[in-house]
Amino acid sequence: MKKILVVDDEDNLRALFQGELADEGYQVVTARTGEEAVELVEKENPDLITMDIKMPGMGGIEALRNIREKHPSIPIIMLTAYSEFKNDFDVWAADAYVVKSSDLGDLKQKVRYFLET
Repeated sequence: MKKILVVDDEDNLRALFQGELADEGYQVVTARTGEEAVELVEKENPDLITMDIKMPGMGGIEALRNIREKHPSIPIIMLTAYSEFKNDFDVWAADAYVVKSSDLGDLKQKVRYFLET
């Protein structure tokens, strides 16, 4: 079973993503902060990471950089409610970018693409 690390500081969104991705057949672990995500990557060895960009403390972009240094092959999907980040050069290091919405179809499609190809 493929393992996904879901990183989001909002409890309700983290729970939603965890439930929806578990329903798709994935094992899901979660982190609330970028710091926690960096630690969990070492412990859990996920097959894919979804990462919020704006979080207190270490944000998603900084966590992305830290994870990429040690684990360049793990696909990382950046999630945010702010579409202007698509133009941020730092986000380009991610494998995909998804604007958060109530429809998780785009996220699920990208997860399937990275984990089933």
